[in-house]
Amino acid sequence: MRNTTPPLPSLDTLKDQAKRLRAGLADEGTTIGHSRALELIAAQYGYRDWNTLHAAVGNRPPFNPYMLGSRVSGYYLGQPFTGAILGVQSLGGDPERYRLTMHFDDPVDVVTFDSFSAFRQRVHCNVDATGRTTERTSDGRAQVELTW
Repeated sequence: MRNTTPPLPSLDTLKDQAKRLRAGLADEGTTIGHSRALELIAAQYGYRDWNTLHAAVGNRPPFNPYMLGSRVSGYYLGQPFTGAILGVQSLGGDPERYRLTMHFDDPVDVVTFDSFSAFRQRVHCNVDATGRTTERTSDGRAQVELTW
């Protein structure tokens, strides 16, 4: 069975989401305060309030993809993994994107059928500063979701 709980983004990403929510609502004629926007973001992630979400995220540093050999963990096609970064290439853009080559500690079975398996241990992907790919699985989840 696949774990469907997505990893939490960094505090900076969550705060940016709240700012964009406020701006989007303002464009539609609804004005809310920043604290209300933070509370709404917390509710979207299933937390009762911003303080609870903040505590769950902690003060993690932002994603630093430039460190070769860094240990990473997350989800590949919805399957949990741990591994190391073997290669990094900056792709530029706004937002900045990175081409990563990762080697998983244990191969990940990317097939959900009981009678068939397909394992991957070395993966190439393009991620943004939040550690997620723009490419999605059929259920709308990012193909790669890094946690740190």
